[in-house]
Amino acid sequence: MALPAGAQLPGTSPPPATRGLPSLGDAGDMTPLEERKLGDTIIRELYRDPDYIDDPVVGEYVDGIWRALLAGARARGELPPELDERYAWTVLLGRDRTINAFALPGGYFGLHLGLVGTVASRDELASVLAHEMSHITQRHIPRLLGQEKRQTPLMLAAMVVGMIAASKNPQAGAALAVGGQAAVLQQQLNFSRDMEREADRIGYGVMTEAGFAGRGFVTMFEKLQAASRINDNGDWPYLRSHPLTTQRIADMQQRQQALGRGAPQADGAGPERAAAPAALPPDLEALMVAARARVLGRPGVDVLRTWAAEPEHAGFASQPLARRAGPLYAAALSHAQLRDLPRAQALATQLALAVAGDARAARQARLLQAELALQAGQPARVLELLPAAERPPARSDVSAQAGRATLLLRAQAQTRLGQGADAASVLQPWVSNHPRDAGAWQALAQAYAAQGQTLRALRAEGEVPMAQMDYAGAVDRWRAAQDFVRQSPGGAADLIEASIVDTRLRQGQELLRQQQLDERKRR
Repeated sequence: MALPAGAQLPGTSPPPATRGLPSLGDAGDMTPLEERKLGDTIIRELYRDPDYIDDPVVGEYVDGIWRALLAGARARGELPPELDERYAWTVLLGRDRTINAFALPGGYFGLHLGLVGTVASRDELASVLAHEMSHITQRHIPRLLGQEKRQTPLMLAAMVVGMIAASKNPQAGAALAVGGQAAVLQQQLNFSRDMEREADRIGYGVMTEAGFAGRGFVTMFEKLQAASRINDNGDWPYLRSHPLTTQRIADMQQRQQALGRGAPQADGAGPERAAAPAALPPDLEALMVAARARVLGRPGVDVLRTWAAEPEHAGFASQPLARRAGPLYAAALSHAQLRDLPRAQALATQLALAVAGDARAARQARLLQAELALQAGQPARVLELLPAAERPPARSDVSAQAGRATLLLRAQAQTRLGQGADAASVLQPWVSNHPRDAGAWQALAQAYAAQGQTLRALRAEGEVPMAQMDYAGAVDRWRAAQDFVRQSPGGAADLIEASIVDTRLRQGQELLRQQQLDERKRR
């Protein structure tokens, strides 16, 4: 792709100031609203992907980094108000073990557990998220899609979904793609080298503005570079869509070296804030979350057995904590996957004692202990481990999911203990603030059902598919709720709740009609 006249990019010299640098051009004819609608169409299909996973622990961890980066982008002026308001700014997790991440139209972002499982610090993961966020804020995607002006947005959506599937399963991708056009669009959607370097430059400024160490970019690049030197067996699709060039590596190394010298910073940050110690302590929380991601990626029984046995190896106990935290977490969760809950709980307790001095890591250990206690049928133990649901601070830069893992585990435990009313009292305000949290709606439905509040349970059950844009599923549950109202003897149904169901049903039906119309146009 040719650069517009006058566009400038950083070279290998020490990084210049980046605020106010020109972008690589406009986004063509696609408005932010049109791009968001295109993203909604794509994401509706990804919610149906069997690899989609809503894991409260990994999701909360990733979302915390993501929200901090959004705050950094706002502070730097990289996130225009129109995009901030109209875009989704949502990260979806995929169970896929390949190392991949991708930006989608409208502020959506896909992240494979395989990539989460490779990082060793929050800074490394922040570098990937900041890079992809910059593809979105700089509107690289609509610029590329604008080249396909002959294609309708729905046709483009179908081809993008096909390409995502093809990155995991070439045969599935071929089935979803439309004719041979997907291959052409794939070539165009691979970001140009100039776009990659722009996303590096802006992403670096965003992540340091957000408080992350810029060296995360360098160490992540080193991992990608090491992977590119070996034969790519298909486990690193991120390298194919984001080619790692010598120029990109040199740019980032020089930015980091400038930080170490205390020179004026390209992102406008003073050296006092931006400078980092020569050696950072190990990020135990990141190592534990990475271990969780690897286990949840379904590596197979033989691999799980290998991970489960690692703490039993001679000399394991004498290794530094940074070498033991991840393997201990992986071993505990692997034993749970292998249905050996007593051993899993013993290892989780060992882990909790080992990381007690690190607040973030200690919380992850308690969440693991509570999860295992719930699986073992010990709901009272969950409430002991998590004595009070966390309340997220009322700040825009804090994770929208802060405290979600604790809330959901406590709610499930309370419901099993016959305390459904207590669970509902916490879940109700949560779903009011997070109406697209399908997992919380499901927990609320279970809490209502346990209390015998059938209508409210049916209404909440309808919100679960609605949150994932499955409008047919939502309509089905809300029709069932209406049937329950009609069949309730003596008007026992909650009239206010029945009115809410009627309103939500009409909204769901309208969205379903529009979806069916769009699908007919696509065909």
